[in-house]
Amino acid sequence: MMKGGLAGLMKQAQQMQEKMKTAQAELAALEVNGQAAGGLVKVAISGKYELKRVQIDPGAMDDREMLEDLIVTAYTEAFKQVEAASTQLMSGATAGMPMPPGFKLPF
Repeated sequence: MMKGGLAGLMKQAQQMQEKMKTAQAELAALEVNGQAAGGLVKVAISGKYELKRVQIDPGAMDDREMLEDLIVTAYTEAFKQVEAASTQLMSGATAGMPMPPGFKLPF
C-alpha cells in the first residue's frame, strides 16, 4: 500500500514538473508594457524582468528628475504585471500540490 502511495506521489510530482516547465516557457516568452504620465514614458520588459525597450516622449526630456521618476514608475508598473502573470502561471502549475504558506515559484 505504501508503494502505491509513493508511486502516486511521484507521478504527481512529474506532472507538476511538466507544468512548471510549460509555465516557465510561457513566462520567458511573455512581454509586458508599463507606462507613466499617460504614456510619456513607456517600457517593455520580459517575463524574466529584462528591460527590452524604453520609449520617451520628447516632451518629457525637459525635466531630468521627473524623467527619471517616470522611468522608474513605468518599470514598476510592468514589473507588477509580470509578478501577477508569474503568480497565476505558477499557481496553475502547482494546482493540487500542497505548498507551504509564502512558498513562491519560480525560485
